[in-house]
Amino acid sequence: MKITRMDPPPMAVSEIFTSIQGESTRAGSPCFFIRLAGCNLDCRYCDTHYARKGAARKMSVAELTRAFRESCLPLVEVTGGEPLMQAGTPALLRSLIRCGQLLLETNGSLNRNLAPSGAVVIMDIKTPASGEHERMDWRNIRRLKAHDEVKFVIADRHDYLWAVETLRRHDIDRRCAAVLFSPVAGTLPSSRLAGWIMSDRLPVRLNLQWHRVIWPQRRRGV
Repeated sequence: MKITRMDPPPMAVSEIFTSIQGESTRAGSPCFFIRLAGCNLDCRYCDTHYARKGAARKMSVAELTRAFRESCLPLVEVTGGEPLMQAGTPALLRSLIRCGQLLLETNGSLNRNLAPSGAVVIMDIKTPASGEHERMDWRNIRRLKAHDEVKFVIADRHDYLWAVETLRRHDIDRRCAAVLFSPVAGTLPSSRLAGWIMSDRLPVRLNLQWHRVIWPQRRRGV
């Protein structure tokens, strides 16, 4: 019996664009972004609600891979929404990683191992102020690769203390390449978070959204 290979399902895409990588240890690098539509969480401080509920267009894995190649950039990031919600995402990631360096941003509620091992996964650990911290898949901490990064988005002192306790209890800084502490924009001053990090001598990086510093008026395509 002849077995035919099925094409991966089309992706629901919120937007594709080129920009400066604004977060993670790659901050400052030109990057091609694929923002997939839909999310299984609804964080209180989300700054991309349009990707969660807005209109999406269908694009094939081949179309998205070709768009990345035509960008002439060496770095691509797949973000959302929550990319791992979509059935076609693993195939998309496998295709993109053959063409350059791949970053995947994920909210930590779905299996990190859906991404290929060569992808650099930037995984959120949701704090209490997000309203979604109880939906974390804590098995993902054991699934982290040495080159992955973990991000805590912090709204207040309670979030900070919770993040510090979580960091220490799970030895997260020993499991991955970097731990990122990000202040919620407009809620927690970055100087205050920096002061707490310095006072406690934490093994973390202050993570700012440089793309929003560079283009503060833009709401999409950054």
